[in-house]
Amino acid sequence: MLREMGRVVAVETASVWVETIPSSLCGKCAARAGCGQGIVSRASGHRGLVQAVETTSVRAQDCKVDDEVEIELPESAVLKGSLLVYFAPLLFAIAAVLLVQSYGEFATVLAFVVGLAAGFAVVRATTHWLLPRESFEPRLSSVIQPPTSVANHGVIARH
Repeated sequence: MLREMGRVVAVETASVWVETIPSSLCGKCAARAGCGQGIVSRASGHRGLVQAVETTSVRAQDCKVDDEVEIELPESAVLKGSLLVYFAPLLFAIAAVLLVQSYGEFATVLAFVVGLAAGFAVVRATTHWLLPRESFEPRLSSVIQPPTSVANHGVIARH
């Protein structure tokens, strides 16, 4: 499981919106030096908003705004998503090129673009209708209450 800490910014019926800084996962990634997401988030200090669905152990109603929560995503979801988004369009584009390569250079370039677009359409249809959406959604793992304020509990400094 990939885990990330974040702060609750909104609570809905069966999910919460969590503000995260994707740095803890980025630090473990082999591509962190050349990754666009990591570079942009480090440069801009951008925090991501993620909708995390409730689980049997942590319900959305257990969370309050400003609670610190841990969300999780199965590694299999990242692997399946990466293969689907990167491999399928490329496979369609290469297949289209192989089918029309004897018709000339223009037809080959056009076939690549059309094959790539068809691959993205297949990815969209697959993720929309065939694959269960729940397998790709982040889930609430645990809730960590914000620390209570201990400032000014009636202590007076004497000189």
